[in-house]
Order: sequence, then structure tokens, then C-alpha cells
Amino acid sequence: MEGSYDAWVVVVSLIVFFIAGWIFYTKQLFKNYEVHNKIVQFIFSITFALSCSLFELIIFEIADVLDPTSRQKCWTNCLSIILFMLVVLIPVYMAYLLIQSLSFIQSRLHLPLTVLSWFIFLYFFWKIGDPFPILSAKHGIFTIEQVISRVGVIGVTVMAILSGFGAVNAPYTYMTIFMRPVEEIQAQQLEKQLTHAMDMLVSKKGKLARNQFELKRLNSEKSSQEPSFLSRLWSNFSESSNESNLQNQISRMEQEIKPLETLSRFLFLELVELRNMLDRVAFSKTFLGMYFNILGHFFSLYCIWKIFISLINILFDRVGKVDPVTRVIEISVHYVGIEMDVRYWSQYISFLLVGVIAITSIRGLLITMAKFFVSISNIRSSNIIVLGFAQVMGMYFVSSVLLMRMNVPPEYRIILTRILGDLQFNFYHRWFDVIFLISAVTSIAVFSLIRKSGDTRFRH
Repeated sequence: MEGSYDAWVVVVSLIVFFIAGWIFYTKQLFKNYEVHNKIVQFIFSITFALSCSLFELIIFEIADVLDPTSRQKCWTNCLSIILFMLVVLIPVYMAYLLIQSLSFIQSRLHLPLTVLSWFIFLYFFWKIGDPFPILSAKHGIFTIEQVISRVGVIGVTVMAILSGFGAVNAPYTYMTIFMRPVEEIQAQQLEKQLTHAMDMLVSKKGKLARNQFELKRLNSEKSSQEPSFLSRLWSNFSESSNESNLQNQISRMEQEIKPLETLSRFLFLELVELRNMLDRVAFSKTFLGMYFNILGHFFSLYCIWKIFISLINILFDRVGKVDPVTRVIEISVHYVGIEMDVRYWSQYISFLLVGVIAITSIRGLLITMAKFFVSISNIRSSNIIVLGFAQVMGMYFVSSVLLMRMNVPPEYRIILTRILGDLQFNFYHRWFDVIFLISAVTSIAVFSLIRKSGDTRFRH
């Protein structure tokens, strides 16, 4: 009876997560497209559901929900299915759609080329593990640890890049100190310049259209009339002169129109950026804007601290042995003098921390995916891009489980180690620190250049 109840809990949660992924796919990713590929939508939704289930199972382990045997079966089934999708199903269907979109490839070659593409993917996926100490020597070739370890390398890399960028982008976006001092008069002046440039562009394009129409009319009259020899001689001379004059005018106008189009495009983008900055300045004066400004100061301190800790971890080959929750409680007990049961409270605070990490990770990744999709997709490439997102999402969440192992007390860490296999977990934490540091420093350099170039433009 208890096993039946456990199965219903898992099935219902999977259905809920699947529906959430289906709605996100329909309402966010494909809200501007009428045609939906149901297979792609199903793959994306089931990947999302399985990814959320990984976080749910960690919470079940900490809260002791479900029978231990049932949890073990759920872990095994969930990991096996999501790894199959990441290594087999998604790459194969992505390759098939890509090959199918190439019109010069015959339809009878689609299946052989798809299989060949998957074998090429499998080769490079397998070679990823060669340079890294990700497994113990006792593991064989055909084990689940071999797949998890390689998925972990890619996923941890993606997580570290996004985390490094986010740690820098959050204070840069929220803090008022990084906002340019702009005024409404600047936007009004830019609007006048844009209006003047657009008026000139419309006028010249109108003249160009009239000249092109006149040239077309002369050519049609020239081909339709059959005059006498003298009149033909005179008309040829007159029409050739008019035709040459029109062609010169058309050529000159086209040369004048191109820089005007470039100028109009530049002024429009500048105006959009200036209006966005004015909106940010106005928002920063509201209560919510002040809250985000304080939050930005917090994120800036976090960014500095995380960069410093990552550098220390890399230089001294250091990996934390105690989870953050237990460390904070121990400091409170020994140094502040607060009386509490460390083991009891670390369990429930870890439960809350894992829930917060799961929600923020899912929300952050979905927002990032939606922004990227809107900026780079079109009706032909959208399905392939969504499959790529599903691939990254699955690897991201499998890797989150690998790294989250350090955020739970030792007794739950042992459980996750037994489930994921005997991997070299310390390597993933060091690798995360390296990529995070590179991403954060690169983001700081890029934002500095963007701000410097923006300040120069607005001064002029």
C-alpha cells in the first residue's frame, strides 16, 4: 500500500512539472509562432519535468519523504531517463531536424546522416572526459558514472559561466552608481535628430522611386515604338541623354541613402538606450528601485567575496569540508553563545536552503533561456534552438545536484554519493571556481568597456 502511495506522489509531481514545462514552452518560447513541433515540445517538457524531479528527490531525502527503497528506485529511473535523453534522444532528433532543414540533402540520406552525426557527437562527448580526473580508476566503460561525469563537466561549465556573469550583472543592473546621468532634454534632442534624418531619408527614397519609375517608363516606350529613321535617330539621342542622366541621379541617390539609413539606425538604437536609461533612473527613485539598489550592494559584496574565495580555492587547492548551514550554526553556538541542536536545525535549514536554490536555479535558467530564444530564434531554427536549450537545461540540473551535495550535511552527502556514484566531486568544485573566476573577470572587463564607450557617446 505504501509503495503504491509513493508511486502516486512521484507520478503526480512529474505530471505537474511536465505541465509547467509545456506552458512555459507555449506561453514564453513560442508565443510569437503559430506552428509548434509537438515532438520538440514533448522532449522539452519531459526534460524540464525530470530536471525538477532531481531537486524534488533531494528535498525528499532531507525531509525523509517516501520509503527509502522507493526513493532509490526514483533516483535510478530519473537519472537513467534524463541521461538517455541528453546523450541519445535529444542529439539524434536535433541532428535529424538540422539535416532535414538543409534543402540540398536528399531525403533518403536523412537517416544515415543522422546516425553518423550522433556517432560523431558521441565520440566528442566521450573525449570530454579524457583531460579531467572525473572518475575513480575502478569504474568500467559501460557504467552510469561514465555518463554522469561527462555531463557534469559540461553542466558545471555552463553553471559557472552563468553564475560569474550573474554575479557581475546583478549589481551593474540594480545599483544607481552605475547609471549614467542622463536628462530628458538629451532624449528630446536625439528624437529631433532622428526625425530630421528620417524625413531626409523618406524624401530621398521618394525621389529615387520616381526616377526609377521614369527610367522604367523610358525603357518600355523605347521597346514599344517603331518610328521612322530620322525620328528614331533623334529620339535615340534624346532618350539616351535622359536615360544616362536618370541613371546618374539614381546612383547618386543610392549612395546618399545608405549613410542616411546607417545614421537613422544608429540614432534609433541610441534613443532606445537613452530611454531605457531614463526609465531606470525613474525606477530607481521608487520604493522598489531603492530596494533593488540595496540588493545590488549586497550582490556586489557577494561578487567580491566569491571572486576572492574562488581565487583562494584555486591557489591553495582548497575544497570546503563542512556545508555552509552547519558552519553558520556552529559559529552561532560557539562564538555567539546561542544554544541549539546543530544536527536538528541543520537538517531543516538545509531543507529550506535546497528549496531556495532549486527555485532560484529553475527561475534564473528559464529567464535566461527565454531572453536568448527571443534574440536569436526564427521560424526555421526555433525547434533546433529549443532542443539545444533542453540539452543545456538537463546538463545544468544534473550538475546542480553534483554541486549541491556540498550544501547539505554529511549524512545526506553520503546518500547523494551513493546515488550519483563514486565521482571525483572535489574536481567539480575546483572546476566551477576556475570557470566562475574567468567568467566574472571577463564580465567585469566587458561591462567596463561598454560603460566607457557609452559615456563617450553621451558626452558627444
